[in-house]
Amino acid sequence: MRRSAGVGVALWLVCAASASQAQTIDVAPFIGYRFGGGFFERVTGEPVDLDGARAVGAAVDVRVADGLFVEGFFTHQSARVTVPGGPFSPPVSSRIAVDHWQVGGLQEVGHSARVRPFGAGLLGLTRYGGDGDDEIRFSVSGGGGVKLMATPRIGVRLDGRVFATFAYADAQVVACGSGTCLANIRADIVWQAEFSAGLVIAFP
Repeated sequence: MRRSAGVGVALWLVCAASASQAQTIDVAPFIGYRFGGGFFERVTGEPVDLDGARAVGAAVDVRVADGLFVEGFFTHQSARVTVPGGPFSPPVSSRIAVDHWQVGGLQEVGHSARVRPFGAGLLGLTRYGGDGDDEIRFSVSGGGGVKLMATPRIGVRLDGRVFATFAYADAQVVACGSGTCLANIRADIVWQAEFSAGLVIAFP
């Protein structure tokens, strides 16, 4: 019995060690460009001649299965916009920031260790504001890209994704009858697209 227990413990340790070795963490700081000026116009309340601006951030991927990762994603965009003035007032310059904090899943496809295409779906929060006025809203994103690994530990990540932020949502019950109700749902969604490139560092 002791021998059987010893063999069982040994097998458990081997499996645990194998699982630990199989689990990796990919950290990818990146820089890119994000399109979509809806937030800028929402903050200023005026049309803004700015469709996009540079974005920086980082992604952290924790492997949970073969090719499947849990991803934490943060990206920050900041831009200075100029709002046209009135007949008797000069134009006003304002700095506006948009941040996305999201978490979700990333699935790699294929069997190459060097070229690793992936798709991702995430949800989380978006913060936008300027001049002391900040708002936080629910958001989702989806996209994909590829990790190009020069070595098992170092590579390049190319990424493209679309963000949908629910800047405003309202639901009103219109009528009820026979145990069912009809609802009128209105939602103001701000769309942004982001393309980025960054360095991938894999930790065992």
